[in-house]
Parts: sequence; structure tokens; C-alpha cells
Amino acid sequence: MENRVFFLARKDCYNMAMNKKPICAILYDFDSTLAPTDMQAYSFIPAMGMTPKEFWDRTGEFSAKTGCEKILSYLWMMKEVAKEKGIKMDRAFLNECGKNISYFPGVTTWFERINHYGEEHGVEIEHYLVSSGNKEIVEGCSIAKEFKAIYGCEYIFDEETGEVLWPKLAINYTQKTQFFFRISKGITETSDDKSVNEKTPSRRIPYSNIVYIGDGLTDVPSMILVKNNGGKSIAVYPKDNESKITSLVEDGRVNYACPADYRQNSRLEKILRLIIKGIAINADLRYWEPKIEG
Repeated sequence: MENRVFFLARKDCYNMAMNKKPICAILYDFDSTLAPTDMQAYSFIPAMGMTPKEFWDRTGEFSAKTGCEKILSYLWMMKEVAKEKGIKMDRAFLNECGKNISYFPGVTTWFERINHYGEEHGVEIEHYLVSSGNKEIVEGCSIAKEFKAIYGCEYIFDEETGEVLWPKLAINYTQKTQFFFRISKGITETSDDKSVNEKTPSRRIPYSNIVYIGDGLTDVPSMILVKNNGGKSIAVYPKDNESKITSLVEDGRVNYACPADYRQNSRLEKILRLIIKGIAINADLRYWEPKIEG
């Protein structure tokens, strides 16, 4: 009885002193994960007078001819095509290209619902976007405000004209994995390579509290990394197109797979609720682990 009272008091004192909630970090891809297709297809490519196929075919041809990495190729091609069309490609133009993006069902109310569920269970929810798409376009979309941080391909802009000069950051499918470690350590500045590689005694967010939601092969390295380190990876697919992620499930690369339906009580929401509840339970259990003093 004395030990039980001691442990209860210790937990109450800890909570009052630290006022610390466990954090659940949810990392999202964007194209075909939150939005049904590539973000450039909604406004940027139509503004260039092209079809998505024409733009991406030309990007592929440039990559094959020059040997340029594919992400860098599309960043170059956006700049090149805009120049040909006489369109000033500055930050304001790219932000505007994000305003017409549409989403899978339920996305626009998803974040508020998940945040509320986390609050009900004593878990702080943080949403992060980790995309190979263009950050400036995402910053103009209606859900940009929901993310604690947006990681995507970026440009450097001319200080005088405001136009694009050169890629600042390019994120391909393997480079996405660095953000698992950055987010876990709480290192948000992408130019900080030193801190992210240093060994740290503790992490702001345990690996087990990280969830990755993606849609396909470009997300595989991140999905495997999160899953193998105790977090949860979820593959989403368009309704009635489950074959898109069959190989991910068969190869054991993800924990769960479900339609890209973010509406209330969807399979995806039910899975995430259970993950959040599990984080809350594990945090409570850790309070009762015996501590060796002295």
C-alpha cells in the first residue's frame, strides 16, 4: 500500500511539475496522398498552356538527355517553361498556384478532428508535410496552416526582381528520410546538418510516436524507416484502386493500408485514433516503470 501511494504521488508531482504531454508526429506526403494528383496539375501547368502529360514528358526528356536527377529536372523545367511563356515565376505566382488544389474526401476537416481526439487523450498532435513537390505552391493551399512545418522543394528568389534563380532545396524519395530524424530531434532548420547527425541522449519525439502516411513507391524508404524503428506507416490509395499499394503490403513495408478517405469514422481515422490511444497508454505506463535511485 505504501509503495502504491508513493508511486501515485510521484506521478501527480511529475505531471504538475513538467506539464508534459506525449507528442504524436504525423508526417504526410502530398501528391496522391492528401491531393488526388500532382500539385502542379491544378494551376501551374494549365497556366503554361500545357497538359500534365506534356509537362512531365518534357521533364523526363530533359532528365534523360542531361542525366539530371528527376526532382531537379522538374524544378528546372518549371523555371524554363515559365520563361518561355513570358510568365514571371515569383513566390506570389507559385503561392497562387496552390489555391485551386482539391483534396481527398475529408482532408479539410481532418486536422481539427485529429487534434481534438489527441487533446481528449492527453496527446499533443503535430502535423508535418514532407513532399517532393514544390513548397511555395503548398504554402498557397488552404491546408498549409495545419502543418507545424512544411518540407518540400524550394527555390531561391532574386532579391530585386523576385523571380526564381535556383533550387534552394530538392527532396527526392531517399532524402525524405532525413526528416524522420529531424522531426524526432526537433531540428527544423534544413541547413543544420551538424545537429541532426549528432548523438543525443534524448529525443523530443520518440520514434515510436511517429506516423508516416504516403501513397506509393516514392514513399517506400520513409515507410520502411518509420516502421522498422517502432513507428507506424500507413499506405493510402484512391478508392477502388487497392492494387496501387498491393506490393507494399505483400512485402511488409507498411503497417496498415486503407483508402485515401479522411472523413469522420473512415478506416484511416479509426486506425489513427487507435495509434494515438496507444501512445497515451504507453506514456501512462512509463510513469509506473520502476526507477533505480542512488
